[in-house]
Amino acid sequence: MKRFCPLAGLLAVSAFAADTPLADLLKTVEQRYNRVDTLQVLFREDYARTGHARRSESGVLELRKPGRMRWDYSDPKGKLAVCDGKVFWTYYPSENKVEKLPLRESDDAPLAFLLGKLNFNKEFRNLQGKPEGSDTRITAEPKTDNLPYSAVEFLVTAQGRIREVKVTRFDNSLMGYTFDREEMGPKLDDKLFQFQVPKGAEVVEADK
Repeated sequence: MKRFCPLAGLLAVSAFAADTPLADLLKTVEQRYNRVDTLQVLFREDYARTGHARRSESGVLELRKPGRMRWDYSDPKGKLAVCDGKVFWTYYPSENKVEKLPLRESDDAPLAFLLGKLNFNKEFRNLQGKPEGSDTRITAEPKTDNLPYSAVEFLVTAQGRIREVKVTRFDNSLMGYTFDREEMGPKLDDKLFQFQVPKGAEVVEADK
């Protein structure tokens, strides 16, 4: 799984006053994800970069606060990513290799909703909302300039469910996530978020 660099935004007081429906929707999204302790959802992860073949991966994502997650991939089969709240571990079975990355939540604002710490006002600026069918596509920029991405999009339902997240990085790569069959509050065993290095696997420090 591509590390988070790749769920959000700062709205000026005047913008909030002028666009109350958008402000209300942002609040609905925050409340939806910040109030639950566990979540399970199907995901598809798409990565595109100029000069490289487009890559798509998929599987099941399980979450437990605070900051724990497990990405079980069905494609590619056997790939696994686990965050224990402090370290993000990713296992690549084809190479029998494990990448180890300290969790830096400030870099992962586009996916902060997965950690139950979604705060649009804190993380983003220049939010805009545009209807897309029955949903709303929200575009935004990071509040600070020292993050590895330049823009982010959220596709959100009227009930506040995030269906898509797209992150544009400064290297012009695009990371997209599509979420489906979301289940709020499932019972999840703590052992799901404890990573064990497979026998004989090489462990390396990942580079964001």
